[in-house]
Order: sequence, then C-alpha cells, then structure tokens
Amino acid sequence: MTEYVIIGDGISGSSAAETLREEDPESSITVITDEGEALYNRILIKEHAKGKLPEAPISIHDEEWYEERDIELSLNTHVTTVDTDGKVVRVHDGADVPYDKLLIATGGTPTQLPVDNSDAEGVLHFWTFQDARAIKEYAEDADRAAIVGAGLLGIDFAAVCGAQGIDGSYLMRGDRWWRYALSGEGAEIMHEGMREVGVEPVFDSGVDRFEVDDDGRVAAAVAPDGDRFPCDFAGVAIGLDFNTEYLHDVPLEMDNGIVVDEYMQTNLDDVYAAGDITRFYDVLLGEHAQNGSWGSAKEQGRIAGVNMAAGDESEGFEWVSSYSITHFDFPFLSFGHPTLGDDHAERKYSDTEWRRVAFKDGKIVGGVLIGDLAPQSKFKQLMREQRSVADQKEVLLAETVDLEELAPVQEQS
Repeated sequence: MTEYVIIGDGISGSSAAETLREEDPESSITVITDEGEALYNRILIKEHAKGKLPEAPISIHDEEWYEERDIELSLNTHVTTVDTDGKVVRVHDGADVPYDKLLIATGGTPTQLPVDNSDAEGVLHFWTFQDARAIKEYAEDADRAAIVGAGLLGIDFAAVCGAQGIDGSYLMRGDRWWRYALSGEGAEIMHEGMREVGVEPVFDSGVDRFEVDDDGRVAAAVAPDGDRFPCDFAGVAIGLDFNTEYLHDVPLEMDNGIVVDEYMQTNLDDVYAAGDITRFYDVLLGEHAQNGSWGSAKEQGRIAGVNMAAGDESEGFEWVSSYSITHFDFPFLSFGHPTLGDDHAERKYSDTEWRRVAFKDGKIVGGVLIGDLAPQSKFKQLMREQRSVADQKEVLLAETVDLEELAPVQEQS
C-alpha cells in the first residue's frame, strides 16, 4: 500500500488528496497543516471581511469530509523538517510520518514591511480566514485606514474600506495601481473605482514607519516624505514569503519558490510541489513562471495527484489562469501572465472599459480586461492554441472580438 503525505491543506493540497483517493483507492493518505481548520474558500474570505458573508458558506470541507474518504487530517501540526533520504516528515511533537510520495503545498505567509512598528497591533495582513475575521472586527469600529501594496491583494483592503464605510488612504510606491500590468489609462479606471468607495490613492508614496499609541496600537502610517496618514488599522499586502523554512536542509531546487516541471515533480525523486509555492514550467509560455490564482493551484494539485498515483509523467499542467475583482461598479479580470511579454496592445473604450493584451514571440501570454470580460474565452483559446497573432492587434482590440477575422494559421509567418 502506497503512503502519500501532503504538507498543506489549501486548495492544491486538498485537490491532490481528493485525486489520490480516486486514483489509488487502497492507499494511505495523510494531510498535514499548521492551520486549525480544514479547507476554506480563500476567494470568499474577502466577502466575510467586507461584512457581506457569514462564516458558514466559506468552509469547503469539514473534518468529516476527510474521514469519509479515509484521509487522515492533522490540524495544528507544524512540520519541522523533511528527510528525503529516509522518506520521513518530522513534526513538532517529535513524531515521524513516513511517506512513499510527498507533496509540498504549504503556500506562503504575507510579507511584513521592514519598517518600525510593522508588527504593531492593528497592522493587518490578508491571507487566512483568521486574517479575514480580524479585519472584519477592526473594520466594524474603524473610521480611517491606511493601505499598503499596489497589487491584487491590496485592493481587497480598499474594498473592505468601501463596504464598511471607512475612509482609506491607499499608499502606492509608483504612479499607479498594479503598474506592472496596467498603463495609466487602465489604472485610472481602477483609481476612480477606489475614490467612489471612499479610498484615495496616494502615488509615489509608501510607508517609512508606523506610529503607535500608548497602548501599542497603530495610529498612523508615515510616508517617506513625512506625510502622516492617521488610521485605526493598516492593511499591508506587499507579497508572500514562501513557507519553505522547514526545507532548509532539503536539496530542493529553489528559485523564489520550489522549481517543478509541468508534471509538478521537483528535482528529487518522489517529491512533488503544487500551488503558490511553485515555480512551474508553463508549457504555453515556454519557460518557468509563477501564478497565485485559486484555479491554477487547484489544477496543480490535481495534476500532482494524478502523477503521484501513476508513478510517472502521466499528465502535464497546461492552464490559463484568471483572477477577477468584483469590488466596484465594473468588473475586472486578469488572465495568463499580464506582466510578462515583449509586446502589447491596449485600448480604452469608455470611462469603465479598457483592454490590454500582452504578447511574447507573437503569441498571447496574458492580459487585463476592465468593464467587458466577454473576450476572455477567445483570448484564452488563442493562448492554448499558441497562435501567433501579435500582427493582428486591430482584430483583438475590436469591441467585439471575432476570431474568424484572424488570418488563417497557414498564412501567418
């Protein structure tokens, strides 16, 4: 009987466990997590923080789900190291958990700002369900907030402020939100959305330090130029530190994450990795990349489970990810790798509608849609087909995208 061990019970770890049980019904499966609750929906925790959704719908699996599938779930269990020679996972209580195949799916922990008082009470991060509960509690009593981190996670804090009637100051180091993927025109649509819910973007700013009151609670964020932004709480979302500290003695190939191939296999035999923690080979992009979307993590877990059970390179990971935001009066969606590429095309259609498509070697590798999300399926199709279409930008930027107007594949150079 094969013994599978999964470290991490996020969507990738849980997806792998479910797949393994289907693919290898007689196996032993153990899932180890240092969290105190089973899998929940990380996408929906923002709605809880906004006060829009109670806790109940957010939980995906309860402990009975694991019991019904004969999967051993170890909550509140901290892994101290992995002995890949002896094929043993060691945990904090001194116990050893043997494995034949191991999946690492421990994700990351929000990066802490390297400034004074960044660990003060009221300086909050947004990653776990516990984080969402704390944000909701603070937001219900707050009048003012400061937000740091001009990316996809930071904007969730802006949405919380808008939903809870809090005046927010959104401190951004650059001249626009998500400046690696959006031009000024596209970003300004997002800025206006923030302003309409009471959050003011502050450009070319950031945090030099936090001030605290006599009780040690955050009272203000101070920018490098000395501007002071009083706040009842501060939301920080500047990225993730991957949870690899317990792997410091393991000879895994690392490159800002655990390097895996398209089969989720690491450089070590019988050791796989999935989810946010991976730097995976993207067969559509033709190089290693990273992606933090829920759908991507779930599919990586499934692929890992298939290949662990098969014992070979049975199925590769080929996925076009997407990330959507519904915080404002208009929708927003990014797909693929919108910050990569060597060329792009973009167009603004109205005050709330904008489109950008990124290309690499003539092929679509990602993009951003604001206002009208209808073209996403066609762009994703072109990505999967790996068609060279960068020379036909007008077709891609037409208000209604008609793929039949693209030149036939055989006529393209």
